[in-house]
Amino acid sequence: MTEMILTQYTGMFIGPVAKLIGYIMNAIYLFMDKVFHIQNTSLCIIIFTLIIYLCLLPLTIKQQKFSKLTQKMQPEMDAVRKKYGNKKDQASMMAMQQETQLIYQKYGVSPTGSCVQLIIQMPILLAMWRVIDNIPAYVGSVKEQFSTVVDGIMSVTGYQDTMTNFLTEAGIRTVRLNFEGTTEQAANSIIDVLYKISGGAWDTLRESFTGLTGAIDTLEASLEHMNSFLGINIAYTPMNLIKSGWSAGDYLLVIGVILIPILSAGTQLLNIKLMPTAAPATGDNANSMASSMKMMNYMMPLMSFVMVFSVPVGMGIYWIAGAVIRSIQQIVINKHMEKIDLDDLIKKNQEKAKKKRAKKGIPENQIAAAARMNTRKLSDRAAVTETAEDKEEKLKRAVEYSKNAKPGSLAAKANMVKEFNERNNKQ
Repeated sequence: MTEMILTQYTGMFIGPVAKLIGYIMNAIYLFMDKVFHIQNTSLCIIIFTLIIYLCLLPLTIKQQKFSKLTQKMQPEMDAVRKKYGNKKDQASMMAMQQETQLIYQKYGVSPTGSCVQLIIQMPILLAMWRVIDNIPAYVGSVKEQFSTVVDGIMSVTGYQDTMTNFLTEAGIRTVRLNFEGTTEQAANSIIDVLYKISGGAWDTLRESFTGLTGAIDTLEASLEHMNSFLGINIAYTPMNLIKSGWSAGDYLLVIGVILIPILSAGTQLLNIKLMPTAAPATGDNANSMASSMKMMNYMMPLMSFVMVFSVPVGMGIYWIAGAVIRSIQQIVINKHMEKIDLDDLIKKNQEKAKKKRAKKGIPENQIAAAARMNTRKLSDRAAVTETAEDKEEKLKRAVEYSKNAKPGSLAAKANMVKEFNERNNKQ
């Protein structure tokens, strides 16, 4: 088999991730074909999603532990915020940041502890969209299905003009043909087009290349089988399928397609409901923060519902499978979290943090001294409000110092002026 790299996304970061996902998807496809004689891309997407979330499970558990510790930390965090709530000067902000960091060190956690999983998931999500949008470009086993038809098309004299006319007649605007590059690039662009056609466009293709009717029939049947998920072709968007199903009177297909966005939003909402909630913050901004978080929780499923209509059904399947897997994981993790001793967890986190600092060559006593010194300096500069007891103590020390002032000193002269004023006042 000659290796053919079809039209792929060339982004510096997402591009390589999409290629890696394509290799994994191809391996899954070959395994399912050889072992179970199943050729189905939607099943590959579901299995790939399961593998990804199993790999992310340790990070998920770590994130849940961070969330649980955050609940225990919340009263101390609220106290720090309340202490510096009305101070906006730089010194106060630095002092607040320093004290917040000391709380994180106390519990042995990092402020970025809950961000790692999101940082990993976002590139996978974006790359997965690239793969699902053009599966033959990334999954070699699917690409092979097009070889007979593509070779037949390119053997026809003037196939470039014929394909260009076909593109116009079929009304395909999402892809373009590339006949200005190499032969391989031309073949790749034809495959891109063939993967996007549906319904009556297949008949138009047969009329355009009458000598390839049998090969085109085979390709159409093969793609319908490979991309079928409960009778729905995952290569097309729900919006297109709803339009074609409605015009053809296939109302069962329309109902099935509409269920994809509904299930996508519903399963994500279920996943959010199962997630542990942090302890409510206190303070002036507590209500607004809680309202914003609640709105975010409902906005994400709503955005998913809207977006799924305009992306291939395969993306909807990926979101549904991911939400279902996360929900099952969350139920298990919640049971596990109920058995965790927080004090023991904090102790383990502190030990891990000490080992990391030891590897960097930072002594523990140096960190503690620096933290105390920085906090003391910043607190002095922040002009923290003194208590009545502190003021009274300072006044007593000042009076005692003035009484014991040496003759001729500035303090002694000040006492003489004070006594003179007091005698005049009495007179």
